[in-house]
Amino acid sequence: MSYIGNKPTIGNFQICDAISVVNGQAAYTMQVGSVNVLPQSANHMIVSLNGTIQKPNSSFTVSGSTITFASNLATGDVIDFIQILGDVLDLGTPSDATVTAAKIGANAVTAAKLNNDIISGSTELASEPADTDEFLVSDAGTLKRVDYSYIKGGGITMADQWRLTADNSMSSSGNQDITSNWERNDNSGFGQLGSGMTESSGIFTFPSTGIYLIKIVFDVIAGGSSGADIAADVKINTTVNNSDYTQQTATYLSVHGNGVSSVGMAEFIFDVTDTSTHKCKFRYYRSTSGSILRGSTSQNETHATFIRLGDT
Repeated sequence: MSYIGNKPTIGNFQICDAISVVNGQAAYTMQVGSVNVLPQSANHMIVSLNGTIQKPNSSFTVSGSTITFASNLATGDVIDFIQILGDVLDLGTPSDATVTAAKIGANAVTAAKLNNDIISGSTELASEPADTDEFLVSDAGTLKRVDYSYIKGGGITMADQWRLTADNSMSSSGNQDITSNWERNDNSGFGQLGSGMTESSGIFTFPSTGIYLIKIVFDVIAGGSSGADIAADVKINTTVNNSDYTQQTATYLSVHGNGVSSVGMAEFIFDVTDTSTHKCKFRYYRSTSGSILRGSTSQNETHATFIRLGDT
């Protein structure tokens, strides 16, 4: 914008609170809003006394927040107003609603100047967010808040593997729960994900609710006096009441010939809605007494894998 004459000076223009004259007193304290103010100098002030503008450094002087007139004032004198112009070379304290975004330098506002309710990213969250923690998302260009509970998930959070540590030889044909010789894979390089399963007397308990893939690989070898043809299976059994078990798989394999081995596999996807009631176990079946379910503590032979696929 162009101006005729000098461009108007920008400063922090303030009108001091009214001052009551005291008879025989020359010095008075200047305040704005009951707070002491400190003009830059007498030249930065306009003072009116008894309707007459006073000359700076002649009719009055200033020191800190005190203005001192050249002579004592008397009863009937009136200090009409004192206007403080601010620093004409330095903006000083800006007047209200005068600072625009263009006046703030790039990177001038740091985290130290921001309140805790300002989103700055300066504070680290060192654990998984709570379900009610909020994230900002752009919904077709509109910035909105969304709870973590709506966006979490979408990945495998638990994977575990257990195996038989020794051969299992039944004394007779039929079904038998595998209640002992289970261990978690402890080979070098094994990678467990999450807290994993727990086992007691062949009963496996899940670490959290969710949809789980249960997979059993069983290695059977024919042997003994009966020798030849046998049928074998390891069945996945689950319970939803911590008592009654349901057979979920039937994957039979045939082994022909003494000393011949064969490998079978079964799997089931289990919806675990309550970890105290939803559990699983494995049941070994063989048609004759002449077979062995192989196990080893140094490598996977008969082994079970558990993978949490997602939320229930």
